[in-house]
Amino acid sequence: MTLAKTPIDLSKIKQENLDKQILRQGILAELDAINLYEQMADMTDNKHLKMILLDIAKEEKEHVGEFQYLLLKLDAQQKEELEDGAEEVKELIGD
Repeated sequence: MTLAKTPIDLSKIKQENLDKQILRQGILAELDAINLYEQMADMTDNKHLKMILLDIAKEEKEHVGEFQYLLLKLDAQQKEELEDGAEEVKELIGD
């Protein structure tokens, strides 16, 4: 099961938002992959298979970072809200 579906009608997305939507879809796909690989790693008792699955999940996490970096460069509001959210959590947990 995936987190989100790609929009069926891309013509309804404003051109200025298309790259941001592509990046967000990429992030969702990578998060799905991370969940899948980590769940499968938890299911197996084969230490080699577990090691490979966790290594692949780690690579997918890097991909999330790549997509997120570019998204934050393209979407100032996203960047601001992400930073605000981090500050709110720091206050709540006393960090």
